[in-house]
Amino acid sequence: MWFLWVFGDNVEDELGHFPYLVFYVVCGVIASMAHIFSGPGSAVPIVGASGAIAGVMGAYLVRFPMARIVTLIPIFLFFTTIEIPAFVMLFYWLGIQLLSGTMTLGEASAGGVAWWAHVGGFAAGALLIWSRLRRRPLRKRYSG
Repeated sequence: MWFLWVFGDNVEDELGHFPYLVFYVVCGVIASMAHIFSGPGSAVPIVGASGAIAGVMGAYLVRFPMARIVTLIPIFLFFTTIEIPAFVMLFYWLGIQLLSGTMTLGEASAGGVAWWAHVGGFAAGALLIWSRLRRRPLRKRYSG
């Protein structure tokens, strides 16, 4: 939910309220299909919105790769914040999902995390927003 809060508002601003809802649901459905495809014999149910949220993150990567993300990092016993480009954070997160998903291929439960749903949702969001950019420009922001 934290990632939805951080990345979702900008994507919603770009798409508009109702198209964003449709986009979110479609990403969730594609994420679920990716999970099913990665382990068709699994009896573990998936519940949650993480695949759809991953789709929002994929869209954010395509639309705002250089946006600055304030990130909390540990330095020994202390914590500090730094600003990093969105693409660094999002590729790091995607790498963790890919590595974790690869390590759990063939396992029955995969630790209860739908890693491939995250990867599938992320890819779906990136591809959907990219295809939309190719067809027509996104909503313009109005200042005032």
